[in-house]
Amino acid sequence: MWGLLIIGIFVLVVLISYFKIQPFLSFLFVSVFMGLAYGLSTKAIIDGIQKGMGSTLGTILTIILLGAMIGKFIAKSNASVSIADRLIKVFGPKRLPFAFMIIGFIVSMPLFFSVAFLLLTPLVLTTAKRQQINPVYLGIPLLASLSITQGFLPPHPAPYYLVTHLPGAEIGVTLGWGIVISIPAMILSGWLFGMTLKNIPATPMDFTEENANMNQPSFLLSLCIILLPVVLISINSFFKNDFIEFISEPNIALFISLMVSIYFLGFRRGIKWSEMQKWMLDSVKEVAPLILTFAGAGAFKEVLQSMNIGSEVLVIAMNNSINPLLLSWLIAALLRIITGSSTVAGITTAGIILPVLAQTDVNPNLLALSIGAGSMVLSHVNDTGFWLFKEYYGVSVKNTLRSWTIMETILAVVGLIGVLILQNFI
Repeated sequence: MWGLLIIGIFVLVVLISYFKIQPFLSFLFVSVFMGLAYGLSTKAIIDGIQKGMGSTLGTILTIILLGAMIGKFIAKSNASVSIADRLIKVFGPKRLPFAFMIIGFIVSMPLFFSVAFLLLTPLVLTTAKRQQINPVYLGIPLLASLSITQGFLPPHPAPYYLVTHLPGAEIGVTLGWGIVISIPAMILSGWLFGMTLKNIPATPMDFTEENANMNQPSFLLSLCIILLPVVLISINSFFKNDFIEFISEPNIALFISLMVSIYFLGFRRGIKWSEMQKWMLDSVKEVAPLILTFAGAGAFKEVLQSMNIGSEVLVIAMNNSINPLLLSWLIAALLRIITGSSTVAGITTAGIILPVLAQTDVNPNLLALSIGAGSMVLSHVNDTGFWLFKEYYGVSVKNTLRSWTIMETILAVVGLIGVLILQNFI
């Protein structure tokens, strides 16, 4: 089975990077090939492909489309230029990577990774273009902070699930220690590692739409438009009622933000409705290849799960006597590599590791953090985040592995080291 898995991933990379076959078609080919080679029935393969596509797009499609539309309004109105100019003025070109790392950490605390990515990436790419800075060098620190909050900190889905399902774990304690571990992980994987990527080839999407006939919106208005989804999504943490719960749901929050963008960046600025409709259609066209890639990655992930690779991981893990924190990290890491989903890896590992937790005195808060760290390791071609980065930043598969994948792995390893160090003090 492991040989088949390695062959499948190798074939996938070759098809995409060497033969330049569209990722969606490459994923379908490898999914069918691996399913047949493993001995799955044709019905099981087809059902897995359909289920994988549906579950993946069902959770992310609306967010991608609404985020892309908001990004187009921000670009066409020059709102991104307004914010980029202010950031450059305040921080200066040399401190911009560090600034984006901090901004990403703060903004992504209440947001899902994909939402924060789609909101902040246009700012990174616009700033990089205006300052003639390599976008990967500027973006990796931001993406490191986004990844860390997703893997380590509740109320993000996997960390929240871990805290609520590991007996003895507490949200406040896990969050506090998670922030402590996040700081060195963020600095090493984002800021310091990012410095090595100044010359990596990249042809990113262009979010700069400077128009001589259109005045830039104010910095305050531009900032409010970008932060509105953050506020709407996070307000549910402070106020509890049905209406707040409704508007804080990410899809609804982004929809409201799009409506606000249409009014303040469109109608209030004299833009015709027909022109704004064209902006939205153009934004959909731009992300269509990305959506297809996500669908293919979802199919690939589901076929792998149908092959019961997770069961093989469990057998290997439970037959070796090692530190429970390291064991949980390894299980989560293997599941992350196989499934491509940090959330699936984290949630699945929680169920696997429960018997170990019951038989040892391991700290459940540190256990949650070690699982979160392992769930971030070695993001590759079956991870939607991998393709988000590749398409938006315009880098090859090889250079995505060289930058994004290494960044994710560094933060996962540093996270594990932080957990093992804390084990000696708490």
